[in-house]
Amino acid sequence: MTGRISLLILIFFSLIFAYFRHFEKRGIYYPTREIVFNPADAALEYEDIFFNTEDNLKLNAWFVPAQRPKATLLFCHGNAGNISHRVEMIKIFNQLNLNVFIFDYRGYGRSQGVPSEQGLYTDAQAAFEYLLSRKDVDRERIIIYGKSIGANVAVKLASWVRAAVLISESAFTSAKDMAKELFPYFPVKWIITVRFDAEAAIKDITIPKLIIHSRDDEIIPFNMGKRLFEVAALPKEFYQMRGTHNDAIFTAQDEYISHLNNFLNKYLVLNTSAQ
Repeated sequence: MTGRISLLILIFFSLIFAYFRHFEKRGIYYPTREIVFNPADAALEYEDIFFNTEDNLKLNAWFVPAQRPKATLLFCHGNAGNISHRVEMIKIFNQLNLNVFIFDYRGYGRSQGVPSEQGLYTDAQAAFEYLLSRKDVDRERIIIYGKSIGANVAVKLASWVRAAVLISESAFTSAKDMAKELFPYFPVKWIITVRFDAEAAIKDITIPKLIIHSRDDEIIPFNMGKRLFEVAALPKEFYQMRGTHNDAIFTAQDEYISHLNNFLNKYLVLNTSAQ
């Protein structure tokens, strides 16, 4: 009888292990291939671009120029859809007189490959290096911006490269912390292998940081945004929003634009003049 119980326990935990490994592969990334909109649909000029990664994948991106650019924003988007679902966000950043460079990770949209944690980091670094190669981009005024899982990618990228400022919106502290939120009664931290550890990466980033999180975020807990702010090095600012994970920006769009504009006017000048 004892042996049978032991076998059942072993089978149970094997199934749990297999489930979380499957979730890790299939439950983090939700890419779509179809491009449903483009910046021209929002009356914005843009360049359709392909560039290569270090591991020889071809990624698709859009470069949306501002008429009088004060900086260039590198846009790391979230885990679902593709760049064509971020046109309204591109328009907001364009209103801030920012060039916008938004790219699709491997496996998203028209980009080659299959998404993975290290792959997303590699893609972001390739996007940054592409911007450095453009003569119409001031390399001293590159903003790294990320939303949701893209914020975790952005934080990691900012820990590797020299940018002007970092804007992290709706990031989570780490994948293991998120897993514990989703599955509080299982020892998931011993099972999953992805990290997306923004809490560890943000501690050593010395450029100005704006950390944004909505108190009403139903996907990524607000306290994770606050935790990232607490452990981040100075200089840093925190912007508390209201509204859901995907709609908070649009429910208070004027306030959002004003807050970002004030942050950029303050820190772009200070940061670039100090270099």
